[in-house]
Amino acid sequence: MFLIVGLGNPGKEYAGTRHNIGFEAVDYIADKYNIELNRIKFKGIFGEGMINGKKVILLKPTTYMNLSGESIREVVNFYKISNEDIIVIYDDISLEVGRLRIREKGSHGGHNGIKSIIANLSSDVFPRVKIGVGGPKGDLVSHVLGKFSNSEIEVLRESIMATSEAVATILSRDTKEAMNKFNGFKASAISD
Repeated sequence: MFLIVGLGNPGKEYAGTRHNIGFEAVDYIADKYNIELNRIKFKGIFGEGMINGKKVILLKPTTYMNLSGESIREVVNFYKISNEDIIVIYDDISLEVGRLRIREKGSHGGHNGIKSIIANLSSDVFPRVKIGVGGPKGDLVSHVLGKFSNSEIEVLRESIMATSEAVATILSRDTKEAMNKFNGFKASAISD
């Protein structure tokens, strides 16, 4: 069984913000594969289903970003999921809007959600799909809790579709193949 986690903050006021792109990606994947996110447990909202013949749990932690690892730890402990079978999707300010980067492991890079996951799993070894949200022009908190422009929203739709494909590739092949295929990804709506 695989656990696919989208990071974000609960509540209407955070919908559509840069920090919630992980939630949006999981919602898209849920729609695409007809997985209902209708269960509330493990400090999150989740659903179970199948993607490419693999049993998956889709999870949106409702702990707020900085405590995301608590929710993930509860699911992992209950279902006995190994770290290599956890895929975390989240925002990355070091990537321009429309870019993706996939990693098998690594540091938190200053991302508080990832910092919490590493602390709760006692490991930095878990696949992750980073979705570029662009760097801040001013205050970091205002940036990540800010909304996307209309032109960025078009680019992000394409990024989220590619994220779904990348997750499917990790499930059916492996993380390395997904890295080879998607680490150069750039949404075509981006103008050079």
